[in-house]
Amino acid sequence: MVFADLFFIYCFLPLCLVSYFLARSLPAKNVVLIVFSLLFYAWGEPLWILLLLFSSLLNWGAGILIQRFRGGPGARAVVAGAIAVDLLLLVIFKYSGFLLENLNALTHLGLPVPSIRMPIGISFFTFQAISYVLDCYWETVAVQRRWTRFLLYLSLFPQLIAGPIVRYSTIEEEVENRSVTLTDLSDGALRVIVGLSKKVILANNLWGIVDSFFGQDITGLSVLGTWYTVIVYSLYVYFDFSGYSDIAIGLGRMFGFHFDENFRHPFACKTIAEFWQRWHISLGSFFRDYLLYVPIFGKNRKYLSLFLVWFCTGVWHGAAWNYMIWGLYFGCFIFFEQKLGKKRIKRWPIWWKHIYSKLVIVIGFGIFYFEDLGQLGQFFLNITGVGMITSAAPFWDPITWASLLNNLFLVAGSVAFSLPLLPRVKKFFFEDSNDVLYIAGRAGSAVLCLGLLAAVTILLVDTTNNVFLYWRF
Repeated sequence: MVFADLFFIYCFLPLCLVSYFLARSLPAKNVVLIVFSLLFYAWGEPLWILLLLFSSLLNWGAGILIQRFRGGPGARAVVAGAIAVDLLLLVIFKYSGFLLENLNALTHLGLPVPSIRMPIGISFFTFQAISYVLDCYWETVAVQRRWTRFLLYLSLFPQLIAGPIVRYSTIEEEVENRSVTLTDLSDGALRVIVGLSKKVILANNLWGIVDSFFGQDITGLSVLGTWYTVIVYSLYVYFDFSGYSDIAIGLGRMFGFHFDENFRHPFACKTIAEFWQRWHISLGSFFRDYLLYVPIFGKNRKYLSLFLVWFCTGVWHGAAWNYMIWGLYFGCFIFFEQKLGKKRIKRWPIWWKHIYSKLVIVIGFGIFYFEDLGQLGQFFLNITGVGMITSAAPFWDPITWASLLNNLFLVAGSVAFSLPLLPRVKKFFFEDSNDVLYIAGRAGSAVLCLGLLAAVTILLVDTTNNVFLYWRF
């Protein structure tokens, strides 16, 4: 089931909310959420619900055993065993085909390559399970002794499919004690509508532009056409994924959970390090806390750990070489900025910092898009202008110009909304002590969101393909 679907918006979610608030006790409310979460996950792939249940039992049991063997070698063995099984399942379902294909290419063994359909959301709930086991071992969270409560944490449908990666410590208290106010409901609903608008109004239409140019062989695509499309693709990924995160955070709020932010206007950054402090924050913080600062290579070899983190960041996104290249690409720029030092970077002119960071980011999204390495190489030829020599590609072409003119308001609006303009508007209306401004802001946001919901509803009629990009990961 997807969020950007009329059935979810007008049937599944209202039925879940009514059932939730009719339940009187918190344990009953938790059961309602578990049932609806499992229904949500099983809607398209009922078989994989068994994998989710197995993961919940495995990692919940690991937490119990860690508590039992606390302080001894048994606890370390349990941690190692649970994480090994978690990663093994991830490798089998997500990477086995890729590994065997490359092994056959290197050795000519001709081993059969399995065609395994990857369970949706496995990367997200596996990382959540691993974070829980490690936090139990490090005693940063209390061991959850009730399996149903741990299952609620792992299967909670707002963030189950595509994140954000919610750590148990974030909602530890709310699993056992939470309440929902009218403010929670209204603010959560507004956040959901904003997220749906990002996906349906902006991301879906931006994807139409990307697919029309990059959805075919790009040999011969003009220099400006390639730059135009990769910029649009960068905006598409942002609105698609941040839209999902907004929906997840808003839904969580409606049920009394407060998830951490996953995006903070990343295109407003001035360095690559700052970009990754604003982009997919839950994944970046996961690798930072569970891999970067763990001295795998020794305390004096921190840069090896840095590149391991960025290699894993790339691998996490998919079983293809371009994702590994993408991760290491950003790792190189993070390394460059660390070696250069914050003081030197601070002396750069502000305009240069913005140009530098946006060029690196946009080119990075080009690497992210092209799983075919041949097309990835052609992409680099195009953006550098070398394609004008190797494939007689033009500098610009009338099709690109016509697309830009036809989609000028969409692209310009997307650029504007990717910047922190709305927070400034909200600050003007809601953080001022003027009651008139506050009331006007509340009324205006309600009317605007109702209008956006109507627009989303109209656009979703007879629309069948609204899968979020990060469902693939």
